Amino acid sequence: MDNNPEAPREKHPVAETFERLWSQALLAVNTAEEEASRAVQKVAAVAGWSQDEVRRQAREFTERLAGHRKDLEHNVEERVRQTLSRMKLPRREELSAFDARLSKLAERIQNLEQPK
Repeated sequence: MDNNPEAPREKHPVAETFERLWSQALLAVNTAEEEASRAVQKVAAVAGWSQDEVRRQAREFTERLAGHRKDLEHNVEERVRQTLSRMKLPRREELSAFDARLSKLAERIQNLEQPK
């Protein structure tokens, strides 16, 4: 019998967790866009709008939604950037520089090991 009341938790790398959350957010946004489109169609039917007016209203609504979506994406990216900077994780450029230094050191070690 297990004396530990807590079951072991599965650990997810940060990238996997973020990817899963981002997918869920995009799904929610897409669902909201579809619902909004259906709402415009219902309002158009009730208001008796012409096809041109329906297109115009739908276009304006779509443009506003696209703007909100871009704002959401920008805000999420900015928050991720801020979070990662607080975690003191190396940036891609820093990793590349470190890799270049390691390569040079490996080359120097290899040259030192060769008989003269």
